[in-house]
Amino acid sequence: MKAKATIRLQFSSEKRLNVLLNALLPEANRPATKRSKVTLTREAQLLVLTVEASDTVALRAALNAYLRWIQSTISVLDSVDDA
Repeated sequence: MKAKATIRLQFSSEKRLNVLLNALLPEANRPATKRSKVTLTREAQLLVLTVEASDTVALRAALNAYLRWIQSTISVLDSVDDA
């Protein structure tokens, strides 16, 4: 792997962090392509997203996908909390 990025996102709720991890782990465990590898871990109240890729194009694509999924999940959780 030639390109790597690590993003740490802080959550105020452990419950939200657990929901997010459970939602994304199946995707991380079965990648759609071999050009990138994603690991999701937690450090206290932080979600740690690490992406390793064979090139910067694959790195950007994987990062964009996971960040969109994270935002979508947060949006759904916000809607459920408001209901």
